[in-house]
Parts: sequence; C-alpha cells; structure tokens
Amino acid sequence: MQTSTIFSAVLAVALVAGAAGCTKRDEPIGPAQKAGQAVDQAGDKVAKGIQDQLDAAKQAGQQMADSAAQTKSKIAAATDDASKGLNKATEEVGKKVERAGEKIQEAAKK
Repeated sequence: MQTSTIFSAVLAVALVAGAAGCTKRDEPIGPAQKAGQAVDQAGDKVAKGIQDQLDAAKQAGQQMADSAAQTKSKIAAATDDASKGLNKATEEVGKKVERAGEKIQEAAKK
C-alpha cells in the first residue's frame, strides 16, 4: 500500500509542475522560444537560398536544352545542304564521265 501512496504523491507533483508550466508568463516570448524562432528563421533562409539555386539550375538546364535543340536544327539543315551539294557534285561527275565516254567512243570510231 505504501507503493501506491508514493506513486500518488509523484503523480500529484507532476500534475502541479505541469500546470505551473502551462501558466502564462509576463514575457510574450521566452528565451527558448526566441532561440527556436531564430533557428526556424535561419532554416527558412537556408531553404530559400537552396530553392533559389535550384530555380537557377533549372533555368540554366532549360537554356541548355533550348540551345541543344537549336544546334540540332542547324546540324540537320547543314546536313541537308551538304547532301544536296553531294548529289549535285555526283551528278556533275556523272555528266563528265558520260562526256568522256562519248569522246572515247567517237575516237574509237575514227
């Protein structure tokens, strides 16, 4: 029975201490709350800085992607132009070979 009396006494002290901690103080914000608020503000500042860096990185990535797309288009156009030039050169070489063949045939007839 003595154990329950001690337990009841400890419980009563805990309730009184808890109730005393819940009373309103004269100061609007205590030192622990001020420290917690400073930590929260510092965390918010760091998070904003990181978010700004992420946004800048996203923007740089988008610019790189846009630049790559433009380069791809330029390469495709240059490749198309080169292909047309190669076709024209091949056609010209073919005409010259044909003329040379005609001249050889004419020379062989004489």
